[in-house]
Amino acid sequence: MLESFEKFLNEYNYGPKGKVLDAVKYSVLNPGKRIRPMILLTILNDYQIDYKKGFSPALAIEMIHNYSLIHDDLPAMDNDDYRRGKLSTHKVYGEDIAILAGDALLTMAFNVISNDKCLDSDIKVKLISLLSKHAGIEGMIYGQQLDLTFEGKNIDITKIDEINIYKTSNLIIFSMLAAAIIANKEEDLIALEVLATKLGLAFQIQDDIFDVTKSFEEIGKKPSDQVNDKSTYVKVLGLEKSSQVLDDLFIDCYKIIKNLSLKNHGLKNLVQDIQNRIN
Repeated sequence: MLESFEKFLNEYNYGPKGKVLDAVKYSVLNPGKRIRPMILLTILNDYQIDYKKGFSPALAIEMIHNYSLIHDDLPAMDNDDYRRGKLSTHKVYGEDIAILAGDALLTMAFNVISNDKCLDSDIKVKLISLLSKHAGIEGMIYGQQLDLTFEGKNIDITKIDEINIYKTSNLIIFSMLAAAIIANKEEDLIALEVLATKLGLAFQIQDDIFDVTKSFEEIGKKPSDQVNDKSTYVKVLGLEKSSQVLDDLFIDCYKIIKNLSLKNHGLKNLVQDIQNRIN
């Protein structure tokens, strides 16, 4: 499944030649976990729907994710020089081209879905509406705003959860809900949103733990949260309590998965892979 999606990713026509295209490809084609697209495709497969029907929305969410990383790495945001073990896009192409590349990926994501040949028009409208909500000011963008607002301030776990849900969980929510919409399994939408929210929180706590326990060589980037004086689970609760919260979140995830109307075990296996990830 991943190999097939990577082929689709590499063969997609991203636009006319130039520095912006080079920067777009530098970001999108940089090998990553592809967690958000794989969640979408895996759930489709578990619903016994041809997962290739989800390639366009899967590419769209990967584009949105990468646009957010390009902009997040900029000096005005987190000021990260490295991403996935390579120089950040703005360090290679300059801040101006990096901003344009992020803008291009954001708008391209909606074009990918609208021009899809496999999905019905009503499904595409639902997906575009869903993506604009969870990637926009009601979702990820609001999370980014909160993240910047509370830099250097002491905040409690409730506020940290709010930031993480908006900033991290929202794109995972899109991936899960998009799969259910394509598969016409709207009875699972509420449970999937809860699952995605918890999985996003778990993913972010993992990153917080990695930032203080792993080296640059292991995670491919420097721990900018410490440099930018951001409140994280580890900073507020410590490693031991953060690890316990993490374990409890994954237990909740497996309970929810068990009650979904899935025919295969791909999603459970994927969540296990996320739980066991090392970077």
